[in-house]
Amino acid sequence: MKFSLRLIMILIVALTLASCGGKKRIVTKKKNAKTKTERVVRDHRSSIPSDEGSPVVTTPRPSGNLSVNEIYIATYSEIAKNNMRTHKIPASITLAQGILESGSGRGRLAVEANNHFGIKCHGWTGEKIHHDDDASQECFRKYKHAEQSFEDHSEFLTSRGRYSKLFQLDIDDYQGWAKGLRAAGYATDRKYPDKLISLIERFQLYQFDQEVLGTKSKPRRSEVASQLTHKVVKGDTMYSLSKRYNLSVDELQKLNGMNNNDLQIGQILIIKDN
Repeated sequence: MKFSLRLIMILIVALTLASCGGKKRIVTKKKNAKTKTERVVRDHRSSIPSDEGSPVVTTPRPSGNLSVNEIYIATYSEIAKNNMRTHKIPASITLAQGILESGSGRGRLAVEANNHFGIKCHGWTGEKIHHDDDASQECFRKYKHAEQSFEDHSEFLTSRGRYSKLFQLDIDDYQGWAKGLRAAGYATDRKYPDKLISLIERFQLYQFDQEVLGTKSKPRRSEVASQLTHKVVKGDTMYSLSKRYNLSVDELQKLNGMNNNDLQIGQILIIKDN
């Protein structure tokens, strides 16, 4: 009886040990399986093709330090150069006229009608806008896009005989063009040529003529007397500058081709134009 009881106990211990050993093997297999799966995931990720060698497209960002004139030039210089190629009008002249006549794109005609050169309705069948100019509520052309205004301006100069002498000048002679425009009756302001030349030389607009012509010639320096200028700083207003330089606000606006009192930090204002 004792022998039987001892045998039964031995069998129970043996079965218990066998059971524990089996559970250990099952747990080990689960750990191995888990480790293997994680390796598979890492191997799969490492097989994704690299982006090295792919073209990187960068979008240029305009500088926040540009003046309104510089923004205008950056926006419309390509249009002016294209018109120079087609119509033989210096890009420098077109840009300077646009700056002067549209207030660097901020005038009402430019903003509401995309009309940068103040071209009136004569013979025009398209959309129109009325604006006070030489007379009250005169009719001006309205365009869907500013580029159409530049094209119309070029056609205006090339289609009228009184401007024909301009096209006999060297195409990079911005001085001759500026003076010739007034002589042909484009503007009544006796300072109009000087204002165009000043803008061209201050912002180096002649470089766009050179780009079209593929030249690197030195710019034709004008005979305009040296000018007194002021660089706008924080806190400047048209009123404060008018008091500082003993000018009226209206005189400051006319000197700089402006039709409002908006100023930008870094903007160069003409204070005296002899």
